[in-house]
Amino acid sequence: MRKTRVLVADDSALMRQTFKRIIAASTDLELVGLARDGEDAISKARQLRPDVVSMDINMPKLDGITALQMILQEKICPVVMVSSLTQLGTATTFECLELGAFDFIAKPDGTVSSNMGLVADELLSKLRAAASRGIVNRPPRSRERRLPSRPPLHEAFAGTPQTRAVAIGISTGGPATLQEVLPQIPADVPASIFLVQHMPPSFIASFAKRLDDHCALKVVEARSGMPVEPGICYVAPGGMHLCLHRKMTGEVVIRTPTTPTTLFMPSVGVMMASILNIYGSGTIGVLMTGIGDDGADQMVAIRQAGGHTIAESEQTAVVYGMPREAVERGGACVVAPSHQVAEEILKAVRRTTE
Repeated sequence: MRKTRVLVADDSALMRQTFKRIIAASTDLELVGLARDGEDAISKARQLRPDVVSMDINMPKLDGITALQMILQEKICPVVMVSSLTQLGTATTFECLELGAFDFIAKPDGTVSSNMGLVADELLSKLRAAASRGIVNRPPRSRERRLPSRPPLHEAFAGTPQTRAVAIGISTGGPATLQEVLPQIPADVPASIFLVQHMPPSFIASFAKRLDDHCALKVVEARSGMPVEPGICYVAPGGMHLCLHRKMTGEVVIRTPTTPTTLFMPSVGVMMASILNIYGSGTIGVLMTGIGDDGADQMVAIRQAGGHTIAESEQTAVVYGMPREAVERGGACVVAPSHQVAEEILKAVRRTTE
């Protein structure tokens, strides 16, 4: 079997050797080159034609952002970014994703990490997924808040009570994909939106702020005790689940428990099950790009309970894992490309509130 050929670019000799050991320990990946800066990365990518590049962001001579753009512009191969956990690092990481990076890995200890073994499995799985998917072509994004032009907001939702909840689960490839979806949801949508994006905890606040800057919806990082309101997207905090609780007064509030222990924290499945328990047939489940099957069974449960479910199609999914599992298990009422998901959400809200 042909091995996936990997080029590693990092200005730290320690990091290059660490990546070399991680890749050497796998049976299906082959390290074909090590680059010490952005210029070296571009040169070796052109020469070696790898299947995927692991790219550090902060490098001398030429940074990882510019090298990323050059490699993608020349259509050499997909790129997985390696990011530090600093505030600047998180902002730059999201810029890279918008420019076309497949996904990112966060160094556990910052710029130079001796604990990369903690994320070795994640690194290998994303390198495999990137090589399998190839270069992701994403449409250019506006930096202004956008409102959908059809149908007019006052006609679409006038007089509809807020009795609906939209539960969105997404993983690998999610940050850029969500920028195609959430900006198309109007601020006066009569539903609350709940979002689980698998991501390191330290990235969540910046991620929510970035989405809020691009959306008509208000986007916030969910906190325990927050009242649930329409027209707000609640982003699950890192390392905790996003759940709901109905008080004796009938008010629904956020809860962020750390149990049960699941492979991913937060878990799409735990979030969807909690929302289904509160909203029943008024639940709209959405499962998009990601590795694995988190949320697939709960999509089935939502559909069986009379709710509506939407799975992203293979046509646009960066990784057709989570949505495929939902489709194959019978958990998808609708299968749609990412650029149609917002429209499908709004159609489901209109339909269930009529």
